[in-house]
Amino acid sequence: MAMFKRIRDITAASVNDMLDKAEDPVKMINQFLRDMEEDIADAEVSVAKQIAMEKRFHEQRDEALALVAKRQEQAEKAIELGNEELARKALQDKKDQQERADTFSHEYDKAKAMSDDLRHKLDQMKDEFGKMKGRREMLVARADSAKVEKNINRAMGSFNSDSASRGFARMEEKVAQMEAEAEASGELRGSHKSLDDEFKTLDSGVEDELAALKAKMAQKSQV
Repeated sequence: MAMFKRIRDITAASVNDMLDKAEDPVKMINQFLRDMEEDIADAEVSVAKQIAMEKRFHEQRDEALALVAKRQEQAEKAIELGNEELARKALQDKKDQQERADTFSHEYDKAKAMSDDLRHKLDQMKDEFGKMKGRREMLVARADSAKVEKNINRAMGSFNSDSASRGFARMEEKVAQMEAEAEASGELRGSHKSLDDEFKTLDSGVEDELAALKAKMAQKSQV
């Protein structure tokens, strides 16, 4: 049936060929899966209708066969009662019902064969769909890995390690120069004391010496 054609035609080779032409393989495989889900849903409806037809033919055959048995009993009873005309009518209807039963039996056999075939194809579709979902996970993982690798390669291509190293070396030199200037500034500040600073230093020495002298004199007076 036409509804199964798309799935039968989506072989591994055709899928891979279409993916090769797709700008985004993940989007393409997702579209494949959506199409397959729609086909499976349509197929399930068709299979259900076919199964219903199969059951109807089966019921009609059984009904006709039941009438065949009933007319046989009625014909026998009519003969017992001596009513050949009624027995003849019963046998004629029995013949008609047998022909109907044979027709329904033939249609039932065809419908059942079709139902079995459609069930099998539907199972194949679902199995293929499951495989495609598994392949999708693999393709998504591979696509993600490829994107990451591509981005890293692009970043590495624009990254100049020599230039960065030279830039850091210049910064180290600049920092060293700043440290040297700061140290020289401290030394210069120490060598240029103001006159007040010098007197403070001098006064501090005299006071210390005076205190020491007083202490010494006090010790002698105690002797």
